[in-house]
Amino acid sequence: MNLILSSVAADFSQDTWWLWLIKALVIVVYLILSVMFALWFERRLLARMQNRVGPNTVGPLGLLQSVPDAIKLILKEDFWLAGAHKVVYFIAPVISALCAFTIMAVIPVGPSVSIFGHMTPLQLADSPVAMLFVFAVAALGEYGLVLGGWSARSTLPLYGSVRAATQMISYELAQGLAMVTIFFTAGTMSTSGIVAAQTSLWNILLVMPAFLIYLVTMLGGTGRLPFDLIEAEGEIVAGAHTEYSSMKFGWYYLSEYVNMLNMSMLASTLFLGGWRSGPILTTIFGLWGGDPNQGWFPILVFIFKTWIFMSIFVWVRGTLLRFRYDQFMRLGWKGLIPGALIWLLIVLAVTGVNMVYAINMTNVLVILSIGYSLILLIWAFGDDTVKKTQAELIAEREKSDFDGFENGYPVPPLPGQHLPPSSRAARAEATAAPVAAEEVENV
Repeated sequence: MNLILSSVAADFSQDTWWLWLIKALVIVVYLILSVMFALWFERRLLARMQNRVGPNTVGPLGLLQSVPDAIKLILKEDFWLAGAHKVVYFIAPVISALCAFTIMAVIPVGPSVSIFGHMTPLQLADSPVAMLFVFAVAALGEYGLVLGGWSARSTLPLYGSVRAATQMISYELAQGLAMVTIFFTAGTMSTSGIVAAQTSLWNILLVMPAFLIYLVTMLGGTGRLPFDLIEAEGEIVAGAHTEYSSMKFGWYYLSEYVNMLNMSMLASTLFLGGWRSGPILTTIFGLWGGDPNQGWFPILVFIFKTWIFMSIFVWVRGTLLRFRYDQFMRLGWKGLIPGALIWLLIVLAVTGVNMVYAINMTNVLVILSIGYSLILLIWAFGDDTVKKTQAELIAEREKSDFDGFENGYPVPPLPGQHLPPSSRAARAEATAAPVAAEEVENV
């Protein structure tokens, strides 16, 4: 196991300008088609979870339902706010979409193959610090939401943009700390190098706590349920893009699903060996003298792994309710970030011991990884409140005062809690009392 970050990266020495163009076009077309399928996939899977039919009339099994949906979105009236900052208002959704489409450029979807006589990796670009590029582009993409909410010069979009900024800081920080452990174990920040480092053992076993933290942060980073507080319709309508319509809103909508694909592809690359097949598939292919890690077949393996994580996005949306904002921030700052920091310290300690005593780092990390993951799961699901019945919780809440705030954050009342009367209602009640008393006396 490497202890120092190396400069491993894919070999693009035989690439030409037209190969770059072909790869770029394939990425754009693949992402657009994947978004169309994801819309159908999400609605269909949610319908099955809720005993409904889902899309079933436009095309076979309703597969073409996304086409009329897209046409409807494009043909909607495109309005401009009179008070908006016109340039920023227009550029903001473009920034979100452009950054979302850029990330896949450094994700390897397969090994080197021959394209028109040129051996080239199934990847557009790579570098020894490719993951830093991913972090930078993902952070830049958040400016699309922030600037969109600010440029509208409207209250609710501004709230949504501020939430987007705090959500990015809270959850991408924990995500970055979790990924640092992968860079140490793989010995590189190159995406192709990280895949190559998982030839014998996938990172999901080697750094399982990082995987668990990433699993939560990928939901928080994309603003999906239960972390969709950026556009909580009950509080701020649609958040940063409330004042957008037609394709200006469509760019935000598209970037959300592309970012889901990006997070799923990164999860496959960082934790599930990327395009590499597992031992079972390798053994099956070996019976016929084949290798599932050669040629074009690994693309199918990579796509399959990607849609496993897309299924998790949909499953969580159909299962969990939205967090309150104070719960959301507490999980990020008091749960995920400390958990990621402790795991990073454990990996650094094992690395330091290995430099002195030359231990078997892989075996030690796997054992520590499983043990620390159990601790995280016990912490996450061992809360006593889960064991209480709804009636007990309501009885406890009725006994305590509720002022509409929790840990400094304004929150809606839970069952059993009641908001205190507003100052306006109190004044109205005080004014109405003497009048009512006078009417009683007159009677």
